[in-house]
Formats: sequence, C-alpha cells, structure tokens
Amino acid sequence: MNQDYIKPDNWSIIEEGFDAEKVKSSESLFSLGNGAMGQRANFEEAYSGDTFQGSYIAGVYYPDKTRVGWWKNGYPEYFAKVLNAPNWIGINVMVNGENLDLHRCTSITNFRRELNMKEGWYQRSFNAVLSNSIEVSVKSTRFLSLEMDEVGAIRYEVTPINKDAVIEFTPYLDSGITNEDTNWDDKFWDTYDLAHNKNSGYILSKTMKTDFHVCTAMLNHIFVDGKQQEIHPKTEINGTYVNLKYALQSSKGTTVSIVKYGGYTVSSNHRESDLEYISSAILQKASKLGFDALLEKQKKAWETIWDMSDIVIKGDVKAQQGIRFNIFQLNQTYLGKDARLNIGPKGFTGEKYGGSTYWDTEAYCIPFYMATKNQEVARNLLTYRYHHLDKAIENAKKLGFINGAALYPMVTMNGEECHNEWEITFEEIHRNGAMVFAIYNYVRYTGDYRYIPEKGLEVMIAIARFWHQRATFSTDKNKYVILGVTGPNEYENNINNNWYTNYLAKWCIEYCVKNIDTVKETYKEDYDRIIRKTNISQTEIQAMLEVAKKMYFPYSEKYQVYLQQDGFLDKELITVKDLDTSQRPINQKWSWDRILRSPYIKQADILQGFYMFEDKFTKEELKLHFDFYEPFTVHESSLSPCVHSILAATLDRMDQAYAFYLRTSRLDLDDYNKEVEEGLHITSMAGTWMSIVEGFGGLRMKDNKLSFAPKIPKEWSGYVFNVNYRNQILRVDVSQEGTSFSLEGDQELLIYVNGKELTITPDTLVTV
Repeated sequence: MNQDYIKPDNWSIIEEGFDAEKVKSSESLFSLGNGAMGQRANFEEAYSGDTFQGSYIAGVYYPDKTRVGWWKNGYPEYFAKVLNAPNWIGINVMVNGENLDLHRCTSITNFRRELNMKEGWYQRSFNAVLSNSIEVSVKSTRFLSLEMDEVGAIRYEVTPINKDAVIEFTPYLDSGITNEDTNWDDKFWDTYDLAHNKNSGYILSKTMKTDFHVCTAMLNHIFVDGKQQEIHPKTEINGTYVNLKYALQSSKGTTVSIVKYGGYTVSSNHRESDLEYISSAILQKASKLGFDALLEKQKKAWETIWDMSDIVIKGDVKAQQGIRFNIFQLNQTYLGKDARLNIGPKGFTGEKYGGSTYWDTEAYCIPFYMATKNQEVARNLLTYRYHHLDKAIENAKKLGFINGAALYPMVTMNGEECHNEWEITFEEIHRNGAMVFAIYNYVRYTGDYRYIPEKGLEVMIAIARFWHQRATFSTDKNKYVILGVTGPNEYENNINNNWYTNYLAKWCIEYCVKNIDTVKETYKEDYDRIIRKTNISQTEIQAMLEVAKKMYFPYSEKYQVYLQQDGFLDKELITVKDLDTSQRPINQKWSWDRILRSPYIKQADILQGFYMFEDKFTKEELKLHFDFYEPFTVHESSLSPCVHSILAATLDRMDQAYAFYLRTSRLDLDDYNKEVEEGLHITSMAGTWMSIVEGFGGLRMKDNKLSFAPKIPKEWSGYVFNVNYRNQILRVDVSQEGTSFSLEGDQELLIYVNGKELTITPDTLVTV
C-alpha cells in the first residue's frame, strides 16, 4: 500500500493532521534548496520524536574511509559523504517555562504544512496544548533565497490562545552535528571559533581532511503584533553551540514572532579570513530588505523559472502535482550557476548514496536542463566531466588500464571513484558510455558542435581506449566479448556480455572515430592539439574499430530478442505478475543471493539501450523486446518507470505509458519504494519530465530538426510544455483535438510533426 496523505493540489504539497509516523517522510517531501544549500523540513522548535535532521551545502563533502572486510586492489580508499552541515534553523520555544515539543504536547490540532512550489516557500501551522495547559497557535514560514543564495529566512509566530504567557525564543546555531550516514562515526567538523554580536551569532568550522571552511550565521529580530521590538538577548556559547535568548510577556491573543535570517558562507567562494565579515554583511543586507520584500523577490525568481520550465496538465490534479513537484525539486537542487557543482541523486534532501554525481546526470538530467535553461547550463554539466578527465584516467590506471584509457567514476565529488560496492565500482562500467552519449545528445540538440573539438573529443578518445582494452577476443565465438560486468539492472552482478554495455562500447568507439575524422577535416588546429595530447595513432584507431565491428551480442532465436546477458534464459522465468505481492519490494524482502538467481530486473537494461538508440531499431524490434523484458521488471530503481513510460508511448500503449508516468512522477509523493524518509530521488525526476516531453510529446531529433509525435492519455484534456531550442522558445499545446505550436524568437523554425514538415513563424499559432 502506497502512502496517500499528501493532498492533491496543482501548485502545493499539503499535509493536514499531525502523525509522528510520517515526520521523517515529510521532512524529505517538504525539503527546501536553492542550488547552493538545502535542508530537510525539520521543525525549528525542539522535537524529541523520531527525526532525521539534515542541512547541506553544495560541494562540501568528507572522504569517509572505505569499510570493507577484504580489501581489493583498485578499491576506492574512501566514500564521499555529503555532509550534514551546521544547523542554522533551530529556534527553541518556551511557553511559561515549558519547552514546545510536538512529541510531548497533550493535544495537537489544525496541523498543516504546505510547500508552495509556485512561489518557493514552506509553511507549517498548528495549535498545541502543552502539559502546563497553555494552548498556543504557531505559524512558521521559511524559504531559501534564490536571489541571495547564501541566505535563508524564517518567520516563526506564536499566539497564546487561552491565557497570557511568557514566550521565550532561543534561536541557535549548532555545529555539533553528525551524519545519519557514516562508516566509522568519524568527527566530520572541527569548530574553531564562535561569536555573537547583539542579535547575531556566528560559528566558524571546517571539515576534517577536505578543509572546507564554513561560517554559519544568524541574525534575529523580534516582533509583537508585527511591530519590531528592541530586546537585548541573553547569550550562551558552549563548544559547538551559540544561542540568543529573547523573553517576551505576551497577552492572550497577541502574536509574538521572531524573524531569523541564516545561512552559510564557504571558503570555496570567499577567502577564509573574510567569511564572518561577509556573512554579517549578507545577513544585514537581507535584514534591511526585510522578510516580506525578500519573499517577494523569491516569488519573482520562481515565476521566471516556471515561465520556462512549467508543464501544465489539464484535468488530472495528481498528475499535475507530480510533474511540478519533480520540476521544483530539480530547480532547487541545481540551477546551473556554478560549473563546479553537479546533480546529486538525493539533492539536499538526504545523505544516502553519498557523492554528488552519478551517470544519472548524463543519461537523464541533461535533456531537462538543455530544454528548460539556456544551453550554457548543459554545457557546464559536460565541462564538469571534462575537468575530471585526468582523474578518470587515474581511476582506470588503478584497475590496470594503460595509455590514457579513462573510466569515469560511479560516484564522485572531485573525479575520484568513491563508491563502496565492488560489484558496482569495478563492474558497472556502462556509466562510461553515458558520458559520450551526453555529448552526442547535447550536440545534436543545441547544434554546438564546437564543444567536441574544444573538450569532448579528448573525453571520447579516453573512453574508446577503455572499451578497446576492456573487451576480450573470444576465439570460441570469433567475437569480442566483455566479461565480468553489472549492467543497469543491478540485480545481476558479475555477468558476461551485458547487451547494453556491449552495445554502448561498440557505439562509443564508432562515434569517437567519426568525430576524429570530422575534427580533422574541419578544425585542423584543434585536431593537431588533440593528437599531440592523446598520442592516438591510425593503428590504434583501426584496432578500436575492429573491436566495434566484431562485438558479440547474445541473442535468442526462440524469442527473437537480444538477451540481457549470457545465461539469462537459464533462469526460472516467472514474471512479476506471478510474484506474491507480499514479496515486494524484493530488495527489502529477499537475500541478495536469491535476487541474483532470479529473472527480476531492477530497472530498464536492454530497454535503456532501445530508448537511447531508438533510431537503430525498428518499432517491431522494440515491441518484441518490451513485451519480453517488461514483465520481469520490478522497477525498484527510481530510474526505471520513466524509460518504460516513454517506450510504451512510442508503442501507442497509452494506458501503460500513463501508469508508468504516474509512478515516476509520484514515486516520492506516494512512496512507491518505501524509502522516502531517506530523501528524494532527484535525478529520476528529470526522467519524469522526459516521460511527458519525449514520451507523450514525442520529442526527438530527426535530420538535425526537432520532431514531435504528440499523444495524450485519455485521463487528460490537455497538456502544455515549452522547450528552449537553439535560443528560441517553442510552446507545444496538446489537447484531445489536436496540437498547437507557437514560437518565441526571431526566425522561423522548421520542425517535423508526425513525420511531416511544418514551419513555425514567431508569434503565430499553428495548429495540427
């Protein structure tokens, strides 16, 4: 049974009624971020119930030493932990000397929280009766500023309902925090200075090993019925803790409130010696603007984002809420302002998986950012990997590869591999292919071929060298084979000839050589530089092409399908529909041994390849493979339903496509995988966007032009999306009656719709 306590709403995530069992799930779902920092939706006031406190700073991490029983050569030495950062949101609240703590209150009524995605703020309100019989009404509003991304703001209001009361607000900073996710319970932070000045407090701390210096700061103002009060706080400093205490006598019905500005300045952006000074200046600037004016700027910033990235769904509130939640969280995680950053699989909502970057970025996220931002944002994501090329070569060298072959990491913060499961670290090498596919995808969409001679070709050559060396010639088969791998389906480890991996290897080599030839003809200066740098020869190129030409692909004549890997048909082929629902999810109910021997597929594997290289296969081939593999797929990876939704739409199976769309868009809202309390699945959210734009909208690139094959689920009366295509905004409006296109730009655009050419002129509506 999936959770269903989130109220359907077009623009907000809403929870009504307090349930202690749902606190950790809601902390994930109501998370906030602004690309530079983020936080789970923890209560500001003390809470003694079960909670997962989490605040995070983009790019700040700790190399937690690997914990394995048996060390293996080439094993990564550490697992990069996304660090729980010093807590700045805390505000302890005392009412007549008693701590406000929802876990201990005798009554909680009118509890409501709302994440307003349209305007970018989070609000919580409730009435509570404390054990001293005083009833209070509480409302807290907070947001993380997009405009001033080192600042967050909280307005916390308390109104005594049944009698006069002394209200004490104690806003605090705390660097004595720990990670939920840690190998050795290491101390991650060293606090080296604490200070306060009037209504401000500061903590200076640094990360152990990585030496990121951070100033965590706060600035507070007190109000009574909206009028600012001059109250001198009592202060306390204790090791890793700074607090300021404000006491107010409040009569029944009078609202007292605190506005707290807080946030982080980091040594990766400023000089260490200036952090406290800069924090103070930034918070003073925010304070001078005031909470309401800062919130207005927040609303305008989000309005600009939504103007480009919104998808409107007509007639289906749950579907609408799902896609907006996904788009909102993607923008909270990464805005493309800083080329040193990337898109972590949990964003700022949790610590699981560690690291900031997976192959998810290249395979799933780049299409979203290409089409909803300017192309520079997607270029930054590719450049991030280019800057890590030397580390990728170093990673491959540790595993025995030579001559500049590169293996990009499964998980990374700085280009080094830091994933801690051997069957993935050493074997899930298909990730290398996603790096090249992302370049191909970017160039065909943006037309920015210049990226390849500038940076992309060096990456391609290093990856082609890896595939050349990783393949083994089988005299038995007279083919090249790739042994001992894990494909996208992680419920199969250490298998031979995973079709998707072999196909990517072949394609990467061929695409690399094709681009070597193009750059040689068109960009002679770049070509000469690259040849000198990589020292690649025609002999080596021919040897690579021989591997691609003779790559082995397991195939079943009986079923007329490529096999996911050697031996797949040796399994007991019981489909998912014949699996007892009490056994699901199998990753939480079965031993790993049993999973590995089963036919069950965690996520699209062969079908991932059919999605990426659709134009290489016929629709009939797609149908055969979809019908064979989908019945064995348990979709226990967040990355699976979106691919199946797109493929089902391609096959005109709209009921299936719609069901998969709902699953991917509401994966976290409805907690399909029973793990949302650990954090959200940020990177798969880009797949949700793809399932509408590429699945239902049918967006493809054909002959260097945009192509659409619009379809619509019967549950919808219409849907609308925008794509930024080569600096012109194309709006696509699909209804049950037909599709309209309009263009915002300065030149006409030739597109394909259902295979036929259509010219769109700026500022005119064309209906098909």
